[in-house]
Amino acid sequence: MNVYEQIVAEIKTASNIIITSHKSPDGDSVGSSLGLLHFIEKLGKTATVCHPDPAPSFLDWLDTSSFLIMTEQGEAVEAAFATADLVFCLDYNGTNRVGYDMQVLLEGLTCKTIMIDHHLAPEDFPTITLSETSVSSTAELIVELIEQSGNINLLDQKIGTPLYLGILTDTGSFRFPSTSPRTHEILAKLLTAGVAHHLVHELLSDNNTESRLRLQGYAMCEKLEVMEDYMVAIISLSKEELAKYNYQKGDTDSLANQALSIKGMKAAIVFTERDGIMKISFRSKGQENPVNVLAAENFNGGGHANASGGMSELSVTETLAKIKDLVPKYFSAN
Repeated sequence: MNVYEQIVAEIKTASNIIITSHKSPDGDSVGSSLGLLHFIEKLGKTATVCHPDPAPSFLDWLDTSSFLIMTEQGEAVEAAFATADLVFCLDYNGTNRVGYDMQVLLEGLTCKTIMIDHHLAPEDFPTITLSETSVSSTAELIVELIEQSGNINLLDQKIGTPLYLGILTDTGSFRFPSTSPRTHEILAKLLTAGVAHHLVHELLSDNNTESRLRLQGYAMCEKLEVMEDYMVAIISLSKEELAKYNYQKGDTDSLANQALSIKGMKAAIVFTERDGIMKISFRSKGQENPVNVLAAENFNGGGHANASGGMSELSVTETLAKIKDLVPKYFSAN
């Protein structure tokens, strides 16, 4: 029995299944959660999705109404964990990625847990681990689970649409190096199953609010700094600047990729002041410009070589100065 068949066997014998994912959800965490949920339902079982916090507004077109959110429905989440006999850990490699309150629940479990993830250095807390760091996304791994367990006949539009979203967003619309020939084979399977890929692109891209566009315009026009000797772009946004443009979760998610699109740019670093800390996104191009080490060694973060996150408890000004001081240590001069 391979690991995929083993996972399906656990689903079929479980009575109370929970699907969890990381804090600050994105297209892959939400998409893989929904795709797995609908697959479990096709197997004749039920599951409860428990996320630490709500999905960003640009994913409102997805049906996440059944999700239990820790920050909003803590007692319901605790009750679900209390009766769980199987818990999925999607799109994260360590228990600290789910926020403190859910981390306590997760680490207190006595039932079986299954990690499905593609991030580097997975922790060994799960009972079963499906970790493939070379794969584009957790959503791609869910498709592999469906196929390699012998259940490809169950793949349909309802399962496939959120999984297509997850692959789309975590590959940067299929432009990141993690997009492999196998990724495209899986995309073909999703299209064959009825996924309307053009609608996913439209729903994801053509739903900007006026305030979101104005914030992004302000960031690119007034806050973009380029360290030309190293071709690294930096954008910083204070809580006052975010408030001025009625910031909503997800409004700044594309800024790093926009800055990285400047001709010749090696890396882009964007940080925003939220919840009393600086939340930092790192993006880069090429194997010679990894950002995960920079994030891990200096900002309590990490992730993929070309896409990582971190945080700083310093002020906006101090964080900006620290980043500028570190750039020459991690990127070669032109």
